[in-house]
Order: sequence, then structure tokens, then C-alpha cells
Amino acid sequence: MSIVAVLLLAVGVADLVRGDPAAATRRRLAAGAAGLVVLLALALLGALTSAIDALLLVVAALTLLAWLVLSGRAAAALGPATDRTGPALALGVPALGIGVLLASSGLPSPVGGPLQRWLHGLALPSVSDGSATHALLVGGLLLVQFATANVAVRLVLAGVGAIKPQGQPQPSDQLRGGRLLGPMERVVILGLGLAGQVTAAGVVIAAKGLIRWPELQARAHARDRPSIDEVTEYFLVGSFVSWLVALASLWLAQT
Repeated sequence: MSIVAVLLLAVGVADLVRGDPAAATRRRLAAGAAGLVVLLALALLGALTSAIDALLLVVAALTLLAWLVLSGRAAAALGPATDRTGPALALGVPALGIGVLLASSGLPSPVGGPLQRWLHGLALPSVSDGSATHALLVGGLLLVQFATANVAVRLVLAGVGAIKPQGQPQPSDQLRGGRLLGPMERVVILGLGLAGQVTAAGVVIAAKGLIRWPELQARAHARDRPSIDEVTEYFLVGSFVSWLVALASLWLAQT
């Protein structure tokens, strides 16, 4: 899982640098460069230098670039009037790359070198006493809950037509704070799951519906666009995708 951990950290950093996936070309190039630098630096510091490590790192680098390029193109044309193959490719091609790395997770070297010594030297019991590879994996999973997961959620929403063409009123205008609440919710679910508090994570999921209920009810009596059906679809699809990202991350962290 060492290469998967390195890839997740590289993708998380690249997306934080990029910000808006449809950002200017200079910003996208900076994000790609930052991701590749993180990938290479972690590989060298973690002593991932064998032949199989190098081969899988190439797969990881191609997966990173595919994500940045394809998600950027899809985000630049968000809306149901566009070709929905864009979001599908943006999600499917990187997922294929991650699948290849997961299928090969028993082949690469574990994280070692200076990175292992630094992680074991930290005054954190769950890090210093455990596997450096697992610590790096958990760090990568936490990082992708922010900008990366937000982009993935929007791509799914675009793929099902829950996002309007640019210039039209969006369902998200009626549910403000989603891009901030989503990452916070995913991090809390992942953290509670890792702590063994799965029931508490379920309470967090239920609380989101209760908090949003008054906003959805207010839309039921509004006559302007978007309608209550559109806002509800946006909320439900976005929430379920967000939860699936958090739960999939929790599954990976526990493998």
C-alpha cells in the first residue's frame, strides 16, 4: 500500500494547490508540478527505489496527471447540457489507476528510509508504534477528504445532471456551506471510524439531514428556480457520494 499512500498524498496536495479544478492554466501546471514533486520526494525519502517501486510510481504519476487533466476539463463544462462522458472519464480513469495499484499493493517495498525514521520518532503512539506505510496511508486519506473529495462529489453531481449550466441558478445556492461542511463531515466520519466509534459516525450522518431539513422545507414553498425537487436531488446525491468517499477511505485505512 506504500505507492497508494504516496499517490493519495500527492493528489491531495495537488488539488489544494489547484483550488478550482477549472482554474487558469498556470495554476493547473503548478498543481501538477507540486503533485509530482510530492510523489518523487516521498518515494526517495521512503526508500521506494526498487524496480517494481519505480514501475508502480510511473503508474501513480500517470494516475495523478490523468486526474488533474480530466477533472479540469470536466469542471470547465459542468452542467447537464454537456457531454456526461467528461465526468465519467475524470472519475473512471484515475479509479482504474488506483485499482491497478491496489491489486499490486503486495509488490512494492514498505515505507522505509528517513521517512520511516521520522514517523517513528514522532511522539504519537498510533504513528511511532505502528507501520510507517499505514501512517502515510492514513495521512493521504485524510488529505483527500478536502479539495479532492469535493471535486469528486461535484463530478458525480454533474454526471447525473444535478448541476445547472453556468449562469443559471444552482441548487447549491440554496444549501450554502456545503463545500466547507462536506470536508469537515468526512474527516469526522473517518476519524470516528478509525477510533472505533462507528455508531458516533452514524450520528454525524443523521445530524446532517436534521440540520438541512429546515432549508429543504423552505424551498418547498418557494416559486423561483431551482425547485425543491432539484435541491433535494442535489442534497441527497451529494451527501451519499460524500459519505461513500469517507467510508471507502475508512475501509482502505483499515486494510
